[in-house]
Amino acid sequence: MAAKIKVAILGATGIVGQRFVQLLQDHPWFEISALAASERSVGRPYAEAVRWKLDTPLPPSVRDLPVLEPKPDLEAHIAFSSLDASVAGPIEEHFAQAGYAVISNSKNHRMDEDVPLLVPEINSEHLALIERQQARRGYRKGFIVTNPNCSATTLSLALAPLERAFGIASVVVTTLQAVSGAGYPGVPSLDILGNVIPYISEEEEKIERETRKIFGRLRDHTIEFHPMSVSATATRIPVLDGHTESVSVQLRTPATLEEITDALRSYRSLPQQLRLPSAPEHPIVLVEEQDRPQPRLDVYREKGMATIVGRVRPCSALGWKFVILGHNTLRGAAGAAILNAELLKAQGFLRCLE
Repeated sequence: MAAKIKVAILGATGIVGQRFVQLLQDHPWFEISALAASERSVGRPYAEAVRWKLDTPLPPSVRDLPVLEPKPDLEAHIAFSSLDASVAGPIEEHFAQAGYAVISNSKNHRMDEDVPLLVPEINSEHLALIERQQARRGYRKGFIVTNPNCSATTLSLALAPLERAFGIASVVVTTLQAVSGAGYPGVPSLDILGNVIPYISEEEEKIERETRKIFGRLRDHTIEFHPMSVSATATRIPVLDGHTESVSVQLRTPATLEEITDALRSYRSLPQQLRLPSAPEHPIVLVEEQDRPQPRLDVYREKGMATIVGRVRPCSALGWKFVILGHNTLRGAAGAAILNAELLKAQGFLRCLE
């Protein structure tokens, strides 16, 4: 059996960092060799430094690992980053310069013109940007690959079969986002309980920009953004996990309800063909019940790695509308980054690091 690739988690004590720890336990290809976090946690055993908030026990294998500084002297080949955006940018660059494959959930480098904003089911060809990135930045072996904002990921997966089959002209989306997306301690209980907060800083801009980059075309080592228009409204609601989104879409080619649902139901792509360990068998799950999807009932379908789509119906303004749901810290964050790393390994981008 081949040795597993050693990985470090940067920002290991936060909610997304905890998801990385949870998902990487017993992973067939990767093993956790280092945990890093902010100064207040450095030097302490992980079990003491972390306030474990997940519904599975803290894995015994990491309890006694010391929390280290996020500096590029960690014994690892991959650095999974869930660092706070206030510090992530330069730290990730230092790791890439030092030869690590940086797989980032942070926002800092998503819109860099030489950094792939990767959803493996949609734009695996964007990994060709790595060569340009290394040449421009002087990275000898290392590189940075990012996964999108959690709401943009959920939305893009739902749009992918429609773009493939019919083309997309415009999208209007309103998100109803879970409190776990704000991290811990997150939104104060007196602000969110029994309430809806109709604003999340920078969220709408991320959805609008990132979706167009994800669907962009690679030309001459540059991404030409997709010409679709995207208009987003982001809200926070008192749900623990799972971002729900109400979507209206204008297609470029007319389609019937049956054609649309067939496209959604049958969608498969490269991760499914390669049978990557974290890839959902069905990246899109179509639900028929009129009152679904619901976070409480549906968010863990396909182990939280799919977009759930329901209520597909005509829209008098744009043509078609539907409701979607995705797990914001699984497919929307840590799980997305791990799937990205699996694709990088399967396509040989990690070979020089092993």
